[in-house]
Amino acid sequence: MSHATMQPIDHPACWKATDFSSKDDFSIDLSARQVDALEAQTAAFKKTGGDHKELNPQTFPLTAIQDDVSAWSQEIQHGRGLLMLRGFPTDRLPLEDLRLLFLGLGTHFGRPVSQSANGELIADVVNVGGEDRNERAYRSSRELKLHTDRCDHIGMLCLRKAVKGGISGYASALAVHNEMLATKPDLVGPLYSGFHHHRFGEQPPGEPIVTPERIPTISITDGVPSVICIRGYIDLAVEEGHVSLSDREVEALDTFESLANREDFRLDLTIEAGEASFTNNCCVLHTRTAFEDSPDPALRRHILRLWLREDQRPAAPGVIVHKGEGILPQQGKGTYYNSA
Repeated sequence: MSHATMQPIDHPACWKATDFSSKDDFSIDLSARQVDALEAQTAAFKKTGGDHKELNPQTFPLTAIQDDVSAWSQEIQHGRGLLMLRGFPTDRLPLEDLRLLFLGLGTHFGRPVSQSANGELIADVVNVGGEDRNERAYRSSRELKLHTDRCDHIGMLCLRKAVKGGISGYASALAVHNEMLATKPDLVGPLYSGFHHHRFGEQPPGEPIVTPERIPTISITDGVPSVICIRGYIDLAVEEGHVSLSDREVEALDTFESLANREDFRLDLTIEAGEASFTNNCCVLHTRTAFEDSPDPALRRHILRLWLREDQRPAAPGVIVHKGEGILPQQGKGTYYNSA
């Protein structure tokens, strides 16, 4: 794509951190009526004996609050792409009920897909790997870089926050794109061309460990933008000698990353127990700082995560290949990468 054809992206999800005075600006406090509807539907679904795979808007209808759910979905899919719902009953519902409630609600925003080779549709974001970089990031306590996941929308429901740290960060990749176009236009091209991504050992049997195709960092299909940014997997492909990056490509990635972390672009906040963030993963980058856990296992940081796909969303071929059905389940494979 030439400079002449690259244009600033005009989209409601093109915001800066400085556009918000506090997280109240994009938060909704659930009413008693809304919580009751969610709990009643959870109880009704439980009676059917159905499992996570059987949850969808038909098996988990939220008729009583359908207008509210539609408005939330609109904000996630087509609005600012950042929504906080507060007041989930995390203190009084058992864990399995909370999983059903959150996953059931999430199906109204997108279709849940597997998040690891274990095949889970709702993941426990907990620290099992500490600082070990061979463990998947969501199962570690280390600081993460701003990135996207292999889905279209993400839901994160906090059951317990960390004793220290674990602060969430968000940045609009669309706003970063526009800033680069205005200040470093010569570096935007590589983002559209894309990069080969390491697949962290989660590729299906017989497939290469690095994506054969370039995955575009920025792409626009039928006027709809998509962002895929996982710097760790781009760098790992280089470190293991599978591909190389030109100086211009490295500078483009470094510039994109440094702008996204700039104070006026990056929005940092703490998600409290009972709060759930929903983000449009096609437009918004997310991260979290390193954290310390309580020595008591029962008091450790615990977040429930959803990966949701929006099946009708237009996307470039490289985006569709990258996201697919999330990370396909594979017998005998977990979340730990062995490079040997």
